[in-house]
Amino acid sequence: MLFRSKSQIDGVMAVIKSAFDPHWGEAWNRSQIEDILALPNTFLVLDSGDDAMSINGFLLTRHVLGEEELLLIAVHPNVRRQGIALRMLNELKQEAQRRNTSNIFLEMRENNPAKDLYLTFGFLPIGRRKSYYTTSSGDKIDAITYQLRSEEHTSELQSPC
Repeated sequence: MLFRSKSQIDGVMAVIKSAFDPHWGEAWNRSQIEDILALPNTFLVLDSGDDAMSINGFLLTRHVLGEEELLLIAVHPNVRRQGIALRMLNELKQEAQRRNTSNIFLEMRENNPAKDLYLTFGFLPIGRRKSYYTTSSGDKIDAITYQLRSEEHTSELQSPC
């Protein structure tokens, strides 16, 4: 799904501000979000709150040459552990299958607590970039690349109720 309205970008930025600890340097700024969405084959999946004006979470992805790259995913801290990320990943998987995607990739810092979510969903680690990320205090952290092979993972996981 393509989303490009100012209010939707405002909602994404509010989630980014609340969800990303500045220590890790992972948050994107508004210009980065707007620039990536201006490119063809980029997609933004939103999870709206009850009033449909608030955004609980989002997922940003890019499709290139039969592969999908999960660029950024975030859920507002006040609504974490309610299945939002899992719902968005399932939507990504469905959309990627419609685009005939063979693989979905993502990269994250080694100590990212979302690792368990990705492993549960079926992503497998396939690579490591040594000392790829630098924290605000100067520490170096490896990046881990994960892959989900779409043909091996066709059943959706269920969100907790």
